[in-house]
Amino acid sequence: MILIDFSQTIIAGLMAQLKMNDGEVNEKMLRHMILNSIRNYQKRYTEKYGRIVLCTDAVHPWRREFYPQYKANRKKTREADDRDWKLIFNTLHKVKEEIRDNFPYYYMAVDRCEADDIIAVLVQDFARNNDFGSKLERTLIVSGDKDFQQLHKYPNVEQYSPNLGKFVDCPEPEVFLKEHILRGDKSDGVPNILSADNCLDEGIRQTPLRKPVVEKYLRITIEKDDKYYRNYLRNQTLIDLEMIPNDVKESIRQEFKNTNPVKGKVFDYLTKYRLRELLDHIEDFTL
Repeated sequence: MILIDFSQTIIAGLMAQLKMNDGEVNEKMLRHMILNSIRNYQKRYTEKYGRIVLCTDAVHPWRREFYPQYKANRKKTREADDRDWKLIFNTLHKVKEEIRDNFPYYYMAVDRCEADDIIAVLVQDFARNNDFGSKLERTLIVSGDKDFQQLHKYPNVEQYSPNLGKFVDCPEPEVFLKEHILRGDKSDGVPNILSADNCLDEGIRQTPLRKPVVEKYLRITIEKDDKYYRNYLRNQTLIDLEMIPNDVKESIRQEFKNTNPVKGKVFDYLTKYRLRELLDHIEDFTL
């Protein structure tokens, strides 16, 4: 199974577009870049890993219900930018729907779920023995997101980073995960365990998390009476993919069971949008 972090793939195509076109989005070029990326993954990896699953983000993820500051810093960054983000996101949404409706891939969009959740649950169900009747599969995660390194603990899982152009190696995924929880994730608005919930959202400097403190907490189990237990639990809930709520996991499993790839529409789609270079490689889009 090839699990593509589709939201990251689309954003990568978008940012390349904005850089090349002075902040403007060329819809045709965006289609080509995204589809060509998927085509290349399919051509290179389907023989070894099998079917492709495109995993997307919901608009309102469950993590924001738990922690309102989650990724709030990204919205502020966009608001300070003079580009028309409403138009940009409408274009992205349109292209995503076109791919969902015309290409032979498993397309996963689940309410309250991020691509991380979908990928994690499918890994947990298909890359390890479980009680859900799933067949054990070799799995490739296509994403540069460091959060997925915690899933390297499963022996059948590998990760390829398009940004780096190489496979990601994480020899100690459990240690990586715990340190990631301790340090937080500034890009997602998650502070380190020494810092308050609102510090990143309000531009307050985090309390420095020094190396001796990290090493101390890596050696021990953090108990409820620890001064920073509450913040550790906050970060663990947001970062540890084993902490996905059960109802969210079940929604993902049900959506996957009900998802069937669309067949027989690729030629008409590529012709309609005059994607001639991709038409020359149309066989690469067949399963």
